[in-house]
Amino acid sequence: MSALLAIEDDWDLTPAQAIDLQNRLRQQVIARDDFGKIRHVAGVDVGFEDDGSITRAAVVILDYRRLELLDVVIAREETRFPYIPGLLSFRELPAVLAAVKKLKQQPDIYLCDGQGYAHPRRFGIACHLGVLTNTPAIGVGKTRLLGKYRIPADRKGDWQPLIHEQETIGAVLRTRIHVKPIFVSIGHRISLASAVATVMKCVTRYKLPETTRLAHHYASREKEFQSG
Repeated sequence: MSALLAIEDDWDLTPAQAIDLQNRLRQQVIARDDFGKIRHVAGVDVGFEDDGSITRAAVVILDYRRLELLDVVIAREETRFPYIPGLLSFRELPAVLAAVKKLKQQPDIYLCDGQGYAHPRRFGIACHLGVLTNTPAIGVGKTRLLGKYRIPADRKGDWQPLIHEQETIGAVLRTRIHVKPIFVSIGHRISLASAVATVMKCVTRYKLPETTRLAHHYASREKEFQSG
């Protein structure tokens, strides 16, 4: 298992402290391809139990070529940060990192349900996880957090840039015809073009890539995994 980078042990931050940390850590984001051959891809998603008091993270590992499910881990942690748009990684990452530490096989890249660079401070959960683990990461959002775009053509794989303050912060990607697009952005150690290509490689017959689709499936199965 590759060691995690220095991770803040104290997640009990104020919103102002969390914003300051985002602004500091975003300087470490590498927005270019910095990886070798991809063999294993991970999907990451988070759910909540007991009226939000427990954060439940699911991480799945798939074979990149066959998209075969190889491993599933679940971690449950006490929720210690309030729901604040733009600061969701501080609410979700403690459980995600606990799940990552349980993996038998570390992935070559993470696909996170949520935003990466397409974030008000350019540091969504995919950036946060990528930087802390020093692993390539991609944000795969079902909805837009911010930015403007032209609607992509109704062709599988077509995409348009997501623009905010005259900067391309992500891609609006059509993964299936006649289906609303998803929002892809870099997290760490990958370019936007490679992020789009990687997501499309993980798409089968569903709107979402198999990585985050399966992670969502396991993160939502509360009763089965309450002892996990």
